[in-house]
Amino acid sequence: MKRFPLFFIGVFATFALAWIGVVAVPQAQLGKLQPQIDEDNTADVYPISVGGVADQGRRVFVANGCVSCHSQQVRGSGTVDAARGWGDRRTVPLDYLYGQPVELGLMRNGPDLTNIGVRQPNAEWHYLHLYNPRAVTPGSIMPPFRFLFEKRKISGERSTDAIYLSGDDAPPEGYEVVPSPEAKALVGYLLSRDKSHSLKEIKASKEGAAK
Repeated sequence: MKRFPLFFIGVFATFALAWIGVVAVPQAQLGKLQPQIDEDNTADVYPISVGGVADQGRRVFVANGCVSCHSQQVRGSGTVDAARGWGDRRTVPLDYLYGQPVELGLMRNGPDLTNIGVRQPNAEWHYLHLYNPRAVTPGSIMPPFRFLFEKRKISGERSTDAIYLSGDDAPPEGYEVVPSPEAKALVGYLLSRDKSHSLKEIKASKEGAAK
């Protein structure tokens, strides 16, 4: 019992040091990050908060566990990430300034999505991919997200939102498949994924390495 105060102080010091290292130091280093403004073009600001549908889509992305199979963190030139076309530069803290929560991902069972909006800018492709991944990516292990779509009877003219499905995926005659609001938001979020903007700190690090 005489050593209890010393034991308590040791436990408290351990947690205090862990908190400082995990919370306080990163906050001091990154908590005051501001968007980059091009000195020659004040209209060029990066990043910008996309908000709206894309922000709603972020919630759908997280709620459906997409972060379990897809990362959003490119390791940069000279790595397999660059070779796969996932990005020409590495991602940095500034890229995540308006991304709360940050979807770094847990595993890479699927491709990195940091710049998926650049690699696949067609919304129709994303809808088909969500409905049946193997229809556009043969051999994909991604599960279909058909619950994000609605099959309904055509009333009058075919909806402009209806996706074009073929083969076994095609709906019966007189029916159509349309994306739900959640699917539209998710695709809006995926299309907003573009971290290809050039950054001063990347340029500076390359110039420093070249000297």
